Amino acid sequence: MARRRRAEKREVEPDSRYGSKLVTLLVNFTMRQGKKSVAEKIIYGAFDKLAAEK
Repeated sequence: MARRRRAEKREVEPDSRYGSKLVTLLVNFTMRQGKKSVAEKIIYGAFDKLAAEK
């Protein structure tokens, strides 16, 4: 039995570039070992390539 109360869910902050919470969740899911800047470069690079194709 736990001695502390249950941890509360944190609200996800919107992404700085697109202002979307979904992009933030995608970056956090892609992130490995706390390397958020690397994950952002990967995601933003993919979005830039998709935008260039249109």
